[in-house]
Amino acid sequence: MGGLASGSMAISEESVQMLYLSLANVPAGKAITYGDLSRLAGHPNGARWAGRVLSQLPADTNLPWHRVVNSKGEITCPNRNQARERLRNEGVIVNGFQIALKAYRSIPSANPLNQKEPQQESSHGD
Repeated sequence: MGGLASGSMAISEESVQMLYLSLANVPAGKAITYGDLSRLAGHPNGARWAGRVLSQLPADTNLPWHRVVNSKGEITCPNRNQARERLRNEGVIVNGFQIALKAYRSIPSANPLNQKEPQQESSHGD
């Protein structure tokens, strides 16, 4: 899969992988918005792009796609009945197709690999 296009801006495979890594780090019982995912992948204002990327996931994916909601906490994915059931099974209270973002929102680390930034060594011996 090459880059995906969002309007006139080409989206790199690296950005798609960052989105997947960020989603993989959303814990059970929590949710993330499409906008938060796109920002973590380096694309502010890319909520729709994130939705398109997630819509292309294979049916047997291990990624927790059901934990992604819109900015109002609404489940808007095509498989929203299944998403609602999965969220409920994780302990999330779902009212209709809406969750309370204040209670369940999770924003994984901007560095989803949890890599530490390299530290510069001192050559002064102190």
